[in-house]
Amino acid sequence: MATPTVLNDRYQLQQTLGTGGMALVYKAKDLMLERHVAVKVLREDFSQDVAFRERFRQEAKAAANLSHPNIVTVHDFGLDQGHLFIVMEYMSGQDLKTYIKQKERFSVAETLELMIQACQGVGYAHRAGLVHCDIKPHNMLVTPEGRLKVTDFGIARALSTISPEEHNDVVWGSPHYFSPEQASGLPPSPASDVYSLGVILYEMLTGRVPFVSSSSSELARMHREETPVSPRTYNTSIPSQLEEIILKVLSKEPAARYRTADQLGRLLQGLYQSNPSLKRSVPFVYDTFQALSNATGPHITQTGQQVVKPYQPPQVPVGESQRVIRPGVTESEIATAYQPDAAKQPKAVKLRKGGAQPRPSAPKAEEEVDWKTWLLGIAAFASLFGLIPFWLYVYTVLKP
Repeated sequence: MATPTVLNDRYQLQQTLGTGGMALVYKAKDLMLERHVAVKVLREDFSQDVAFRERFRQEAKAAANLSHPNIVTVHDFGLDQGHLFIVMEYMSGQDLKTYIKQKERFSVAETLELMIQACQGVGYAHRAGLVHCDIKPHNMLVTPEGRLKVTDFGIARALSTISPEEHNDVVWGSPHYFSPEQASGLPPSPASDVYSLGVILYEMLTGRVPFVSSSSSELARMHREETPVSPRTYNTSIPSQLEEIILKVLSKEPAARYRTADQLGRLLQGLYQSNPSLKRSVPFVYDTFQALSNATGPHITQTGQQVVKPYQPPQVPVGESQRVIRPGVTESEIATAYQPDAAKQPKAVKLRKGGAQPRPSAPKAEEEVDWKTWLLGIAAFASLFGLIPFWLYVYTVLKP
């Protein structure tokens, strides 16, 4: 059965944007609101499979509950003529994997600017109680302005539904990017997404993934057992601090990694902010660890596409509303300052040596001498002590 050109008498399919193993993605026009959207349609051969239909519905439900500048927004979900579809915001640009193939290697600054955004989006999902479970560059969309958004929550898991004792014979995910525990069929955790983010970090800086094989089972074994080659072996421009972060993130044991994407994002942001040589003239890091009200809105390009303006960091002095992580702060100091809590935002870091310094108070202006006050004080003093002899005299005269 061919896909209809208009779904639910509202979404007019215009062109194919991409194809996947389970669905096709179209650029479409929302005839009601007169805007462009992206429509993901479940493939016909999967539409009759109850398990795939449920997985597709779960993707829409999971993503619809997430509202964040670094997560693709889901607008609608429906069924028309036997075709399940998800309506999402349309973004100009392409997926991060395509950019990696084009550039081969990213500079350290470009890598940090994009990966900080990825950590913020994934970290928000972690705080909302979700594990993405399929973090890979194919599921990250990047606009020409450098805004990154995470998409495809098709196999996301709610933390409340994950049992520590569960073991799966069928492993969902991408063999080049999934974590050792996923490769073993063990339950995922936010640290599993952190591992996958580390693989993407490694790939962006070196032009290759840590483990390469044509066999999925061999890739799973390598993730479980083999130690990745140091990224500085392939790219000597990687700072040693960043190399340590990457190797820690790629640890086999989840407990040895950073526990949430927020923790990893904080470290990457601290490294970015503390090294002036990494900052470019027009940075596009979106700092969602600060107030979300700082976000800039959409604008229309000359081609009529709706995109998002690049973020301009606010010029705010370091104080109670903003913390800057400076050199000299160890990873353990930062990592232990944040406990994973799905219901709360990360608290500010209370840094020790080399940490955020209190803003110095402005020097007080030299106070002018208030001569009137002094004169009144002298007069009062003279009057008081001048009356004492007078009353003593009166007392001695009137005394019988």
